[in-house]
Amino acid sequence: MKIIAVFIMLTIAMVAKAQTEKSFIREGNGHYNDSIFSESEIDYRKALDQNPTSFKAGFNLGDALYRQEKFEEAADQFKTVLSDDLSKEDKAKAYHNLGNSLLAGGKLEESIDAYKNALRNNPSDMETKYNLAYAQHMLKKQQQQKNQNQDQNQDQQNQDQQNQDQQNQDQQQDKKEQDQQNQDQQQQQDQQNQDQQQQQDQQQQRKPNPDEISKEDAERILEALQNDEKNVQDKLKEKKVKAHKIVIEKDW
Repeated sequence: MKIIAVFIMLTIAMVAKAQTEKSFIREGNGHYNDSIFSESEIDYRKALDQNPTSFKAGFNLGDALYRQEKFEEAADQFKTVLSDDLSKEDKAKAYHNLGNSLLAGGKLEESIDAYKNALRNNPSDMETKYNLAYAQHMLKKQQQQKNQNQDQNQDQQNQDQQNQDQQNQDQQQDKKEQDQQNQDQQQQQDQQNQDQQQQQDQQQQRKPNPDEISKEDAERILEALQNDEKNVQDKLKEKKVKAHKIVIEKDW
């Protein structure tokens, strides 16, 4: 009797637990249908507290997270519900929603793998085929954009290098011109200094020396001396003439 009583109590407890799990799932579904996704998330988590292996509660929790745009959490949740003992139909659904979560999170390559796994379990699912094609298209577009950006970056780098080379060339040319200008200025300054020195030397040469006489002065002095000598000679001649006359007039 005791064994039967214990069995009955365990059975009642299990039924009550199952009913609680299902009731939480029903409440979660109600909130989900009313677009109250945060409340449905709470309900599904309560259901999982009652039965952590519940596929329905886990799957619906992933949907509730996805609807709240918690894409990374949703993807992790769908990965959690995947197990080997699931039916192909349930696996296909889980992989499909996993692909959606990864796609929404920008993980294109991983979403493609998820959609392919979904089709392996349900090859006739047209919605999964469409999502797979869309993800592949987006990945191709992303790669093309990446290549285009790389080409643009390379072009920009080449342009920047050309600009840098041109700038270096201009700087070298400016330096060369500046050096030439400095050299010309130095030569001009040297020439000015040389001309100034020559001018000073010439002025120094033309400056009269107290101990020397100029050529003109020498010529004037010489001419004066010659004139004086001529006057002297003339006077002497006059004296001789007068003396001679005196001699003539002398009475011998």
